[in-house]
Parts: sequence; structure tokens; C-alpha cells
Amino acid sequence: MKKTIPPCLTWISLLCLALAGCSTDKDTLLPHGEQTMLDIWNTAGSQGTQQQLLDARQQLRRPLTPVALSSSVQEPYTRTAENEIRSLFPRLPNPDLVLYVYPHLSGTEQAPVPGYSTVFPFYQRVQYALPGERQEDL
Repeated sequence: MKKTIPPCLTWISLLCLALAGCSTDKDTLLPHGEQTMLDIWNTAGSQGTQQQLLDARQQLRRPLTPVALSSSVQEPYTRTAENEIRSLFPRLPNPDLVLYVYPHLSGTEQAPVPGYSTVFPFYQRVQYALPGERQEDL
């Protein structure tokens, strides 16, 4: 007659082996160095590192030049392709309807779809104003 080992004894044996394999000493896993955390902190904040940090900050803090200021003032008067197209071919108002689609499940596998917003224009096509047409509300 053959002796069989009960399944619960097998599971207990495997659990004991796993626990024995995972056990280790914290000093072996995380060895102590000769420096404390305060020493590491003070070393990182040394004078050389501080000087590099100050140099990088000074480079980012550039003063505004008169050229940069004057270009922002003249920007509304500057001709661009976008300005020219809008002035030559003005569009008639086409209000948008913004709809929010709530989170839902979609497809045969019921995949989750997060909520999102979408925009629908009221009119199917973009309409352009004819010369002399009212432009006050644009």
C-alpha cells in the first residue's frame, strides 16, 4: 500500500519553505554606511552645488529687453496669415453644442470608457460672410 501525503501538509511545507527563503537579516539587506543621513544632507548642500544652483537660476532670470517689450505691444497690428484669412474670409457665427458623455461600458467585452466632452456645431457646414454682410456680432 502506498502512503499519500495529505494536501494540507504539502501546503504547510511549501509555506514554511517560502517563509524561510524570504527571511533575511536587515543589516545584510540594507548595510549601514559610515555616513548618517545628516552627513549626506550636508554634503549635498555643499558650496559647489550651491554655486551651480545659483548659476542656473541666474541664467533663467534673464531681464526683459526693450525689443521683447515692443514686439508684444505691436503684435495686434502685425499681419499674419491667420489675420489675413480671417479678414478676407470672415465666417458667420456657428454656435457649438458641448456635450458631456458619462463614463460607460462599451462593446461586446464591456470595456470601460472614461467620461469625455465633445463638440457639435449647430450647422453642418461652415458659412462665410458675403461682402457687406453684417459683421458686428463676430
